[in-house]
Amino acid sequence: MSEHERDATDGPPRPAPQSAPTDATEVSDEALSTLIGLAAHEVPGVVGMAPTNLSEGIRRILGVSQADEGVDIERDPQRPDRPDVRLHVVVAYGVNIPVVAESVVERVRYAAEKYAGVAVREVDVHVAGVSRD
Repeated sequence: MSEHERDATDGPPRPAPQSAPTDATEVSDEALSTLIGLAAHEVPGVVGMAPTNLSEGIRRILGVSQADEGVDIERDPQRPDRPDVRLHVVVAYGVNIPVVAESVVERVRYAAEKYAGVAVREVDVHVAGVSRD
């Protein structure tokens, strides 16, 4: 055994290795809104989203459509990691609205958890209109 090896094993105790910093990923509400809007559009029977506020209404009038339209995210200060989601959807004429709404809830929960790692606390679906197109 060389002297270097002996010093390494017989020397003073080494400090315990420090734990590596924990990596974290934070998804913005804007990105989450876009993800949720796209997920809601995938549900059969959903033909579009309705504006949730005046600025979205103005964007629609100006012809600027965005994937986050119709999605409202609120975070409780007590539980900021579990947001509440409100969706304003337009459904196709002739569909079973409660079934479509339940499918939207399931799809939104799945997409938020799977793609963004965000557990949504509550999903409210507001059917804002029915379209024949």
